[in-house]
Amino acid sequence: METSLNSHFSLQPSESKTTRFPDWYSPETGIYSSKHSSVSLPTDCFLDIVSFIFSHQHDGVTALIDSSSGYSISYSKLLPLIQSMASGLHHLGVSQGDVVLLLLPNSVYFPIIFLSVLYLGAIVTAMNPLASMLEIKKQIADSGVRFAFTLLDKVDKLKNLGVHAIGVPENLNLDSEKTDFLLFHKLIEGQFDKAPRPVIRQQDTAAIMNSSGTTGVSKGVVLTHGNFIAMIELFVRFEASQYEYSSSKNVYLAVLPMFHIYGLSLFAVGLLSLGTSIVVMRRFNATEMVNVIDKYGVTHFPVVPPILTTLTMRAKGVRENSFKSLKQVSCGAASLTRKAIEDFVQAVPHVDFIQGYGMTESTAVGNRGFNNEKHHKYSSVGLLAPNMQAKVVDWNSGSSLPPGSYGELWLRGPGIMQGYLNNVEATRMTIDKDGWLRTGDIVCFDEDGYMYVSDRLKEIIKYKGYQIAPADLEAILISHPEILDSAVIPAIDEVAGEIPVAFVVRRQGSTLTQGAVMDFVAKQVAPYKKVRKVVFTKSIPKSAAGKTLRRELRNFLSSRL
Repeated sequence: METSLNSHFSLQPSESKTTRFPDWYSPETGIYSSKHSSVSLPTDCFLDIVSFIFSHQHDGVTALIDSSSGYSISYSKLLPLIQSMASGLHHLGVSQGDVVLLLLPNSVYFPIIFLSVLYLGAIVTAMNPLASMLEIKKQIADSGVRFAFTLLDKVDKLKNLGVHAIGVPENLNLDSEKTDFLLFHKLIEGQFDKAPRPVIRQQDTAAIMNSSGTTGVSKGVVLTHGNFIAMIELFVRFEASQYEYSSSKNVYLAVLPMFHIYGLSLFAVGLLSLGTSIVVMRRFNATEMVNVIDKYGVTHFPVVPPILTTLTMRAKGVRENSFKSLKQVSCGAASLTRKAIEDFVQAVPHVDFIQGYGMTESTAVGNRGFNNEKHHKYSSVGLLAPNMQAKVVDWNSGSSLPPGSYGELWLRGPGIMQGYLNNVEATRMTIDKDGWLRTGDIVCFDEDGYMYVSDRLKEIIKYKGYQIAPADLEAILISHPEILDSAVIPAIDEVAGEIPVAFVVRRQGSTLTQGAVMDFVAKQVAPYKKVRKVVFTKSIPKSAAGKTLRRELRNFLSSRL
């Protein structure tokens, strides 16, 4: 088995031994084009996401299923519920251009709330419900939030910040008489006059999503209706078209958070255009995951590396008939080790395993894996999506590099964001005048057009699938009265993929401990952003321009492992 698997793994693509380049790469321009045929995108400039989703005909029956209670929402009721919620929000005073915060975990209500806001021409900004009040307050101020949907324990806190907050129940019984959620039930069940549809253009803002970008503090990524329409066509619907089975018969397990672009693109937007059933887990639990897959006949399971590792471990110990319904497991958001891939493929050999690549700044559009009889490149993140172009650029010289060479990935296409919210300088540094998005990731394309992402040269820390900006953590660390300087880098972790490690320079005479530093940060950030390791040092290596030399810190950390 080991011998047969080895032929499917090529973590380092072989360099071409000839100067003759494939037709999908131009040595004159340095541009890599998608090997897939172009996809025609809607040309009507007056088109919104909701209208586009429901313009597609399918024979899907059940849209959303709550994994714990079995409560479900049919496709026949989905649009009426969205329209009812939109009418209720209109009655409350939500109008085109208003920003609505979704501070929620996964639920069958999340897509309904998200799409009802967009139905009105309003804008969604989404956050992890575990975020600290300091982080929430900043996002409210930056985005100009007026309304919010959140958990009950956050309602009063948001109201104190001047936000009209609506509590969303965990109990999925719509007949509930609990007074805490009367407003929510009234919105989703109300008999309001139908909300007038404003004129919505593809270029209008639909969502503001958080991202650390390639470097620096967290920024608001402005995504348009057109960006999401492109995502639906080039990512979700195109991938579905590559397989012979009907998408309306597929059952997806939604564990990935819908407040993150990966989960949002699939579960709150794209899959609904295909008639696919989506089983929603409010909170991840390894034992429940196994039961849910078997109970609901899950066929597709998008994951991040820590969940893949857990799935592999569970697959080795479950009964013989478990996981029989699974057809595909796809992994993204962070890099995988070779061992993690090998272990999974060996544990469930009947399941197709693929990886993908996308960013918040590209509306999750980028690359997607695809295995066939000729290619089983499990370690690759796949081929460029239709209509997408790429460059591989030398960091030092700025010159374009051919297949077989590692360099910074630049992307261009209809999924690329409008820009960063209220940050012209950051937008200018990330997207050049020709529309190329500098991703900050180091990649290489092999001779077949498959892309590989280096996991050693990233400036972005990723922990459990969520992006964490080093500068955000460094700003918190430097605010401590006993810390003179700091730097944060990622460290490889078998379970989490990567974890944040802080290098700290203490002020003279300080007796600050590692535990005290970690506790100080933990009180100010969401749990997944916590610093997991602290290294005290006399100084932080920096360039002549004052930029932190993170590579030296990485090398130092590697030498100690």
